Order: sequence, then C-alpha cells, then structure tokens
Amino acid sequence: MHTFTIRELRERSGELSREAEEGRLALVTRHGHPLFVSVPFTGDLLQMGVHTALAVSLFKSGELTSARAAKLAHMSLPQFLAHLSAQGIAVVDYEPTELAQELAAFDAEQ
Repeated sequence: MHTFTIRELRERSGELSREAEEGRLALVTRHGHPLFVSVPFTGDLLQMGVHTALAVSLFKSGELTSARAAKLAHMSLPQFLAHLSAQGIAVVDYEPTELAQELAAFDAEQ
C-alpha cells in the first residue's frame, strides 16, 4: 500500500489515480497520522461492500491478519475464511520449509 501525505496529493494525484486503476489501496496521512484510505471503486466493492472489500484487500496485502480482517468485514473468522476460499484466495501462506516444519510438528504430536 502506497502512502501519500496530504501535501503530496496535489503533485502526486496522477500516481494516486494509477494506484486505484490497478486495484491497490493507498493511505493518505497528515502530520504522519493516517487520515484516510483510498479504496478503488471496483465490482468487488459494489458486490461485497466497502468493509468486506477493504478487509479482503488488506488481508491479501498482508496488512491485516485473517482475524482482524474478519472483524473489519463484520464476519466471524470461519465466515471470512470461507469467503476468501470461495474467491480463490489462499487463507494460509507458508514458505515451503516452514510448511514442512509445521507438518513435521503436527505428525510428531499424533
């Protein structure tokens, strides 16, 4: 997610527009504090609503955990994970070595 200061908006409005056109969120700050988030106007936004579309986007970018994103989407964690799965979005993202370690630890507990 790109960050823009309120002062930069005048000079970088084209960049902010390109971020939106490419479906990416942008954060606008004032004096170093978040002021607002620019959310691209997409079909997903219309279909899912702003809370869910924002939650999915922030989860996909790694900005929010699945639990926090579920709260933002006004869903339970199982509902949110099912929603992600229905959209073909991975709900876990393990590195291959990390996955092997997790599976080995799970097998050791059995």
